[in-house]
Amino acid sequence: MDGFAAVDFEFARQVLQRGIAALYLIAFVSTLNQFRPLLGEHGLLPATDLLQWAASSPRARRLHGPTVFRWGRYTDRRLVALCTGGIVLSATLVCGIPQLAPPWVPMLVFLVLWFGYMSITSIGQTFYSFGWEMLLLEAGFLAAFLGSDAQPPSTVVIVLFWWLLFRLEFGAGLIKIRGGREWRDLTALTYHHETQPMPGPLSRQAHLLPRWFHKGEVLGNHFAQLVVPWFLFAPVLGLWIPGPVPALVGATAAGVVLATQLWLVATGNFAWLNWATIVIAFAAVGIPGIGAPSQRARDEPPWLIDGIALPWLVATSLLGVAYVLLSWPALRNLFAHRQLMNASFNRWQLANAYGAFGTVTKVRIEIVVEGTRDHNPDAATWHEYAFKGKPGDLTRIPRQFAPYHLRLDWLMWFLPLGRSLDEWFTAFLVRLLEADRPTLRLLAADPFAGEQPRWVRAVSYRYRFTTRAEFRESRARWRRDQRRVVLGPVGLHR
Repeated sequence: MDGFAAVDFEFARQVLQRGIAALYLIAFVSTLNQFRPLLGEHGLLPATDLLQWAASSPRARRLHGPTVFRWGRYTDRRLVALCTGGIVLSATLVCGIPQLAPPWVPMLVFLVLWFGYMSITSIGQTFYSFGWEMLLLEAGFLAAFLGSDAQPPSTVVIVLFWWLLFRLEFGAGLIKIRGGREWRDLTALTYHHETQPMPGPLSRQAHLLPRWFHKGEVLGNHFAQLVVPWFLFAPVLGLWIPGPVPALVGATAAGVVLATQLWLVATGNFAWLNWATIVIAFAAVGIPGIGAPSQRARDEPPWLIDGIALPWLVATSLLGVAYVLLSWPALRNLFAHRQLMNASFNRWQLANAYGAFGTVTKVRIEIVVEGTRDHNPDAATWHEYAFKGKPGDLTRIPRQFAPYHLRLDWLMWFLPLGRSLDEWFTAFLVRLLEADRPTLRLLAADPFAGEQPRWVRAVSYRYRFTTRAEFRESRARWRRDQRRVVLGPVGLHR
């Protein structure tokens, strides 16, 4: 740190700008591929219905946030245009093109991405209700003020990224300690690898590790989320304590966060949550010698302070003041008796509260969707629809999809946890009965090759990973039992 300029954090800025832009690119690609069948004009939960309600209701503020579709009628064509523009702008930032211009240029590009994606999440309803949506929005907003290659990054903005990472990690740690008993008796990860929403290729191997290892995982998690985040702010001490120690402490804390997040990447599919945390963790990695010289030149013009243009310094300082005010609810929430998880306290999705998996599901229940073309459902032969990410076929190795987000598969995991089947699921079954092609493209396989089934139903099973001995015998990765029909058979009136 060198006063107003974080001269040793040029590498951190490059990772932050390009990494966050890459995540926006993935988010817009995911939306382009999935929004229309889920939320489009003919989707399961049409965004047009929500916007019509918002236009006619005095309680329209129930929308999560502002959206460009509020001022203009939603159409699938406009959604495609928005996503295409977001992909193009994100790609230019990944390549570093706007960063070659004055700092106002990358700022405007990031703000366009931020508002464009917020326009989507604001009408995304349950399909966009995940914590990593608001995390991406907040990270993109802060990235807008990282500046360009023409001058060093502002100390204020780098510190705000530390504050974001602190809320993300420390909030998640507190929610676990206050949540299920399994986090306190160190048994949480004995279940988690098997029951998590979308297992990855290595999840079964992680689940089969010894119990003592799983207890060590929980202890490591508590250390990484409750102790380590405090040391992220150590580089600030470099303003008063000379030498490399403060920066080294901050970089070490970031390294611990990186290591724990990479383990989560290897053992699960949590969309871009872990990758966003990894990118943000680089904000605490200072590398001397990469940025601009820290000494102020004797002939530095008066509109430059520590190498930063005065208007930009004013803008980032105002951002810091605004964030102090915006952060009070999130700070209070961290130490509240009833801590909120993944909560936003303003419509702009800034200074949010984060957290995940306050409790761990101990038994995995999967909803399997089946269909038949037989006339009599009581004597029919039923065939399963295959999903891309969620467990189904007992022999299939779970695939790695993260940081790409399979929204339908994720919500299928939540279905058994609710008291009743959600509205979108009923609409989903109707689309299957209609053999709706956009909906079928969300699946891995249609057992009827595009033909309409006569009946569909939903069946629940208890799933568990096979032991090593069971795998050698059957070559299956999963075992399932406790079969129960939870809905159906249902068909269309013909």
